[in-house]
Amino acid sequence: MNRLQTTLLTAIAPAVWGTTYIVTTELLPPGHPLFASLVRALPAGLLAIVLARALPTGAWWWKSAVLGVLNIGAFFPLLFVAAYQLPGGVAATLGAAQPLVVAILVVIILREPISAWRLSWGIVGIAGVALVVLRSTATLDGVGMAAGLLGTVSMGFGITLTKKWGRPAGAPAMSLAGWQLTAGGLFLLPITLLFEGMPTTIDSSALAGYIWLGLIGGLLTYTLWFSGIARLPVASAAVLGLLSPLVAAALGALLLGEALSAIQLLGFALALAAIAAGQISPGRKPPTGTNADVKQPAMAAAERRRAS
Repeated sequence: MNRLQTTLLTAIAPAVWGTTYIVTTELLPPGHPLFASLVRALPAGLLAIVLARALPTGAWWWKSAVLGVLNIGAFFPLLFVAAYQLPGGVAATLGAAQPLVVAILVVIILREPISAWRLSWGIVGIAGVALVVLRSTATLDGVGMAAGLLGTVSMGFGITLTKKWGRPAGAPAMSLAGWQLTAGGLFLLPITLLFEGMPTTIDSSALAGYIWLGLIGGLLTYTLWFSGIARLPVASAAVLGLLSPLVAAALGALLLGEALSAIQLLGFALALAAIAAGQISPGRKPPTGTNADVKQPAMAAAERRRAS
């Protein structure tokens, strides 16, 4: 599989995550974000383990627990707290800072050199998302801001450590997804039961929403996501996360009749440019010679020998 195919498949994950807002608001019972997170994580994780037929071994028990909490168990509740305490645009803009967080973490954790290219385009991506979703009437709440930033940092650490640790030899991406979804779901289970509980009724629309979040937004997307992280530079994968708020805004326009202004369209263009630029790794020098360059002197020498 070439780099473009891998990037496109990995991009499916954040694009599908962009449907979470409209599914939650239009299909799910209100006031149960933790339950929605639990249903999205735990059943999908257990199903992935059954399908992959592999459990963690050795150090991968604690690594899966750490990654499951960072990527899912802590990230989901923090995301919902930010969404409830802040206007959606502010929460989405905080989430768009993830490529910047990862650009810094790869220097600290993966010992990669700092990249002005990644930092610059990370800022452009934040600006683009802000233009799409931020409103002048937005108000800031301290708890919501802290939750949004902590959620962004949590998943940033999760992505970077996923790249650093990789996965056990022979273990498919679905195994890694299953371990993390299960660990995150088990982390969420007591929190959900303690603070929220279950909805009193779950109708057919809510059931369809939970199935979408669990099978598509959980099992499928995290399998694609972890497979992509293994093959792509971690900063290139992280910037694909900008697709989530863009898809959410596009669905709002298409399905809910929310008009997009010229400023928002400019924001779309900037964010998409940042995503495209994030797939480029500048500074790598191309090979100084081709096969033809190597062969030509040898051929010339052979001809001189034949002539003599």
